[in-house]
Formats: sequence, structure tokens, C-alpha cells
Amino acid sequence: MTKFLQLFIPVLLLAHLATAQQVLKGRIKNSDGEPLPGATIVVRGTATYAISDSLGHFSIQTKKDRPQTLLVSFIGHKQLEVPVAKHAGGELDLTLAKNDLLSEVVITARRRKETLQNVPIPITVLSGTLAEDAGAFNVNRLKELIPSVQLYSSNPRNTGLSIRGLGTTFGLTNDGIDPGVGFYVDGVYYARTAATTIDFLDVEQIEVLRGPQGTLFGKNTTAGAFNITTKKPAFDPGATFELSYGNYGYIQAKTSITGPLSKNLAARVSFVGTQRDGLLYNVKTDKKVNDLNNLGGRLQLLYKPSEKVEVLFAADATRQRPDGYAQVFAGAAPTLRAGYRQYSAITADLNYKVASTNPFDRVIDHDTPWRSNQDFGGASINVDIALGNGKLTSTTAYRYWNWDPSNDRDFTGLQALAKSQAPSKHKQWSQEVRWAGTLLPNVSAVFGVFAFGQKLGPDGAHVEESGKDTWRFSQSSTSTLWKTPGLFEGFGIRSYPNLKTFSGAIFGQLDWKITEHLSILPGLRFNYDNKEVNFKREVYGGLQTEDPQLQALKNGIYTNQSFESKIDDTNFSGQLTISYKANDRINAFVTYSTGFKPVGLNLGGLPTVSGKIMTELAVVKPESVRHYEVGLKTSPTNNSTVNLTVYNTDISDYQTQVQAADLSVNRGYLANAEKVRVRGLELDANLRVREFLSLYGGLAYTEGKYVKFTNAPPPLEETGGPTFKDISGGDLPGISKWAGSLGGELTTKGSLISLKGNYFLALEGFYRSRFSSNPSPSKYLQVGYYSLLNARLGFRATSGLTVFVWARNLLDEKYYEQLLPGAGNAGQYAAVLGDPRTYGITIRYSL
Repeated sequence: MTKFLQLFIPVLLLAHLATAQQVLKGRIKNSDGEPLPGATIVVRGTATYAISDSLGHFSIQTKKDRPQTLLVSFIGHKQLEVPVAKHAGGELDLTLAKNDLLSEVVITARRRKETLQNVPIPITVLSGTLAEDAGAFNVNRLKELIPSVQLYSSNPRNTGLSIRGLGTTFGLTNDGIDPGVGFYVDGVYYARTAATTIDFLDVEQIEVLRGPQGTLFGKNTTAGAFNITTKKPAFDPGATFELSYGNYGYIQAKTSITGPLSKNLAARVSFVGTQRDGLLYNVKTDKKVNDLNNLGGRLQLLYKPSEKVEVLFAADATRQRPDGYAQVFAGAAPTLRAGYRQYSAITADLNYKVASTNPFDRVIDHDTPWRSNQDFGGASINVDIALGNGKLTSTTAYRYWNWDPSNDRDFTGLQALAKSQAPSKHKQWSQEVRWAGTLLPNVSAVFGVFAFGQKLGPDGAHVEESGKDTWRFSQSSTSTLWKTPGLFEGFGIRSYPNLKTFSGAIFGQLDWKITEHLSILPGLRFNYDNKEVNFKREVYGGLQTEDPQLQALKNGIYTNQSFESKIDDTNFSGQLTISYKANDRINAFVTYSTGFKPVGLNLGGLPTVSGKIMTELAVVKPESVRHYEVGLKTSPTNNSTVNLTVYNTDISDYQTQVQAADLSVNRGYLANAEKVRVRGLELDANLRVREFLSLYGGLAYTEGKYVKFTNAPPPLEETGGPTFKDISGGDLPGISKWAGSLGGELTTKGSLISLKGNYFLALEGFYRSRFSSNPSPSKYLQVGYYSLLNARLGFRATSGLTVFVWARNLLDEKYYEQLLPGAGNAGQYAAVLGDPRTYGITIRYSL
């Protein structure tokens, strides 16, 4: 970065000096006509600024070759934007109005710019600045600011993103189903939830829509959507440089540079790099693991040939090379298996003791390397054309994801499982065309068509391989044949799962304003899905023998499997919302919507019963969703908002991921629960106390139940009993009944090294109650409640410099993010640990 700055800054200075200048003079006053000394006047997109004197007068230089905009601000007053015409002359007489109001939030979720309080959808909005300041540089950290969001990740591929407890299946990922939460960046749909682990780049705003979304977005989603907007190229030159240092060797650098390339073409180039030492220590290899090693970049070109046409090209690439995502041994549950098959008996026979029985010692002894390498990126072209009383938008995109992992799925220094690797390659393309605008004076609409295709396959083969200790973990009788030397060592399977899908849709939504207060919003969606899967699994290695008894033992662990399936499916879904805006302060709405998740296909292998493959589990039925919601958005005062939502979601044929006591499907497999229900209440509030204090928070009560699931696998502690169990009435995994966040920022006017600005102190707290960490509720796989406190203290100059110190998990709370059973359900289970207390400093400078 140093070399880059040495090259770039002189070029920027030369360009600045070569541009003709003009001097603008003026006076700043308040609404009472009194001068405002200390007001700040900034030329938008530049580092040029001035401070008004004791009489409110100012003098500032601007470029003479094109129009400029001045941003005039003073604490406790509304910011004023002043367009300055080319070659403007004379003095400016400017008046700032007092302001202790809460700023209006503008969103684009309905494909047009609207204020948040006027939209009859439950949405949480975070600015890119708040996310950056809070250290939420990816979705996993963002969840601490939005109580309705859950994210669980034991590695990037095995990442589950949910809203209100619904979305991605809980546990290890099976690629054969669609996510229930849509993830969009600048209108482009990202099909792989691994995208949620990459670092944000130049984020302008994050909108989180809750509930089914099928009539506004291209890809149908049953639980909600993340709509992320990044900063576009600007025709005014500008740059932002940011550097953060912290404990555990944390370093993060960000750079964003923008400016014109010609009269109608502008560019933005952005980079981000993140590094951190490992948080776990592996005594086997004498090294730290679970580090961060991320590098990403984005290029954008904005072409504006006229006021009615805008073309945005974007390309991005992210590379992650962590030595990480290891899980620590958290405990062992007694099972219903015979005494010799209990975990304690197995480890005693193998003369093994785990490195530490306290997970928060953060010590492991794994003998299989952990690797979570991924490359993620793509390109898109977005074209906006003013057409009639609206805008026609075309979004064309291509994306790729390459995944190269290695895992120690027995979570110990033993070799119950020597290899667990699923290298994959994914490619997707998408095309969306939509029109959003006004049809009639009282009717607005969004109409669109969407096409999406993807291919997912192994990069070589997915490998599961047994090791020298597999015989003891898999031993199911007292026969001495289990001890046959070399019987299982190097014995494994190579799997070749190939998935090809196509999805097409026509969608639309009307907003009919019947009266000044009453609106009806009907929406409809037609969807077509085509899925093809080809799965083949071959055994290899181990002791080559013709002894039928020995071969039977091997077949009890791994067998050949293969199946093919091709499915076409169509579906209609829709919604009806009635919105009543009583006045400027109260907006109520009620929504009924239907949704679906397409048919799923098992891509991780199928369990066996009595040596027979359960081929009936190869295909899982599509989900059917019925959703009801009542919302109230209010502005009790000019400086506050309070929004309340109550909802109920019923899902038939719920697609869930379940764990099997079968080493060959240690990733689990997909199944349908007959019916589940999620219902709850959400409260969001914001308050501004004059100009110096802002408060924001959210509270979510969520109840998720299996209404009916009669054929579920048993929990870990009941392994060895009946093959299936009725868990109707049990808790859905990953859902805390209570979750809440509360944050605030206190500011005071001041100066630092002759720079005028504001000192600030910000605190953010997050709490969530206990939750089940297994698809079938288990008393051993329950994550307890925890609370986190984050803080930052610093100075934010009116223009240019921001510097602050920060701490995350300030009170050093020890908590689990997830608990996972070991491969084969021998009784041991592991934990994904939350980060310990981290702290550091961030310096940001904007030109």
C-alpha cells in the first residue's frame, strides 16, 4: 500500500494543480439571521473545505471547469447542498435551518427510492459507515446489529444464513437445495452462502428485508433478503484510505479511489485486505490456526451518455487463504450403544486423551490439516434507462466460486476419519430485466423477468477416508476381525456430485393508492425450475481381501452409490398487502403471502439401513410457505421512530439437514419435516437527542417449532436406539427465543491538531438466549445464552480524518456460536467458538 500511495498521491496533486480554480465567497447564518462561526463548507467529492469566521464569512476555492456542489454543515442544523453554477460570481448568502430531527432513511428495496417509514415491509437498514465503524466487515459480524438475523459458519461452504430462523439448512451444507435468504449485491444474486464470509467492499447501505420476497426480487426466497448497495463511481475525484491495527496481529487495509476518466465515464477502484493470527493453538503441529488471510478488489466503470441512460460495469475478485475454521473438542455424550461403543471406552482402548477438555483453552491436537481456501468473484453489467414514467433496468451477471477445503471431522488427534475434503467449483449466470415506475397517477408498479443458471461439481473428487483408528470408532460387534491390520487404513470413498439447475421467473407488484391514506399492494410470481443431478460414489483402498466377513465390515463403513435425477417444477406464489397511513407519523400494514423453495436433491450421499441404500431420500419435496404479518411503523416525535411487526409463518415439507450415525454421510443428508411453524414479534427503534446523542436498537422474540416431524433421526445421545424418532413439538435449530441489540453514539464538538470536528463515544450491545444446535433437539447440543459489548472512542473531522480506538467483546465473554456432533455420532461433539476480546485502532482519511 505504501508504494501505491507514493505513486498515486503525486498524480492526484498534479491533476489538482493543473485544474483552473475559482474563489467563492459567502456568509453563513442561522434562521434568525445570526452569523454561524465555525460552520464547515466542503466541496463535494474533494478534500477542499473552509471554516466560517466569527462573522460567518468564508472563502473557498473550487474547480472552474465544471459545476460544483458545496456541502454546508453546522452542529444542530440541517446540512445544506448548494449547487454552484459554472463561473458563478458574487457572494453566496446561505441560511442553515436548525435540526434535531432524525434523518430520513432512503431505501431501494422496491426498486425505487423511498423513505423507510413509508414502505409497508419490515426492513432493517444499516449505513455502510455504521457497519465499518462497528467492525462489521462481513455478514457474520453484522448479525450483532440485527437481532432477526442468524448466521452459523463452521467454514465458508458450511455457512447458514437465516432470517427469523428460516433460510439455509442448519448444520453442514448440502448443495442440493436453494437458500431461503436471498443475498444481492448491486442487484446481482449470489447463489452460494459462502459469499457471506467475504469482506465488504465500499458498502453504501445494507437493507435486510424480513419475510418471503418473491414479487420484488429476481430469485424467489422464503425467509427474506439482503440487499447490499455499494458506492458508485463519482465524477468528482475522491479517495478513501483506511488502516486498522489490533491484537492477535490484526491488520486490515482498505482503499477506494474514484474520479472521471472522461466527460461521461467515471471509475472506482477498491481494495481490501485482512489478516489476523490464529485464535487456536494446535499442539500437534505447534502452530496457531483459525487465522484470517483475505484479499479482495473491485473495479467499477460508470458511463452516463445522457441524463436518461446509465451503464455500470463491475468486476470483483476475493481470495481467502486461512489456516482455519477448526473446531475445538467440547464434550462427549453417552449414547444408547453398547458400553464398548461409548466414546470414553473407545478413547481408553486407544490410550488417548484430548488436548484439553476446556474448549476455552483454545487448544486442539488435530492431525488432519484444516484448510478453507476459496476464490470468489465475477462481473456484471447494469443498464438503467428512463422509460416512460419509470426506469427500465437490465442486470447481467456471471459469478464463480472455487472451494478447496480440508477438515478434521472427528475433532481429535485420533484418526476416526483421516480425510474429509469436498473441493468444488461453482459457476452461475443471471439475467434480470425489470421496469419500475408510475402507471397511473395513483398506481405504481414493478414488473420483471428473471433467468438464472448454475453448475456445481467436484474439483476432482470429494474424498472421505478412514484412518488407523476407524476400526474402533466403527466397531459394532466384539468380533476380533475388527482388529485386522490395515483393514480400514486408507479405505475411503471418492464422490462425484454434479448439479445443474435453471430457474426462470416472471414477477410483479402493484402499489394502488385508493385514497390518500389507503393503499393495496398485490403481487404475483410464476416460477419454473429445472434441476439435474448426477451422483456417483466409489470406494477405494483399505485391505484387499476376498474374505466375505472382512468385506462385510468394510461395506458397513463405505459402499458404492450412484443415482441420477431430473426434475421440472412450476409454481405460482404471491402476496397481498393492505397499507393504511393514518398520518405522517403512523403507517400500518397487513400482509398475506405464499412462497416456496424448489425441490431439493441430496448431494452428500444417502444413509443405509441393513445394508440397503435409502434411495427414497435422494429427492426432497419443495417447501410450501404460508405467511401472515401485521406491522406498524411510527414516528412518535420528529426525532424518533418505533416500528413493530408481528408475524406467523407455516411451512409444509420443510427442508432440513439431519445428521446420521453413518460415517459415509458424515455431512448429513436432506429430509422433509411435515410441518414447521415460526412466529414472533420484532421491535425496532431509533432516537436522536438533539445533535449530540443517537440511539438505535432492536428486539426479536422468535418461536420456531416442528409442528410435525415423525420420521426424524434421533439426537446424538439416542444414537444406537431406534433409527428414527418423532420430534414433533421440538425446537427448530438455531433459533433463540429472545435476541436484542442496543447501540448509541455520543458526540461533542471539538478539534484535533487544528482540525475541527466531533469527538464520539459509541457502544453496542447484543444479547441472545439459548438455542438448539442440532436439527433433532439434543440436551447436549444446546448453546447457552450470551451477551456481547462492543465500544469505540475517537474523533471524526468535518472533512478528511477519522481516527478511533475500538474493542469487540469488551467484557471477554466466553461463548459458543455452534455445536456439532463428530462424524459417525460416536458421542463426541465440537464447538465453533466466538472470538475473545479484540481491540485496536482505525485511521481513515478521505480526500
